[in-house]
Amino acid sequence: MPSLLIVAATGPEDPTRASIPFHIACNGATPAGTECGVAFAGDAAELLKPDVIANVFGLGIPPLRELLDKCIAQNIHFYV
Repeated sequence: MPSLLIVAATGPEDPTRASIPFHIACNGATPAGTECGVAFAGDAAELLKPDVIANVFGLGIPPLRELLDKCIAQNIHFYV
């Protein structure tokens, strides 16, 4: 079990807010040496669908596709 579990509860209808848990995990926690995971609650489970991943672009943060690829490369665990 990771020492930090980030809960994603926002779906693709709010792309910036939906992308933040991934951004924190792959660009904040893991590079700082904290083992983390992302748990999906409610509408956030939609974020794992391929057609949704390709179309989520938050403001001021990388696209969801890029964030997910980075999470996978860093072996960040997902809990659905």
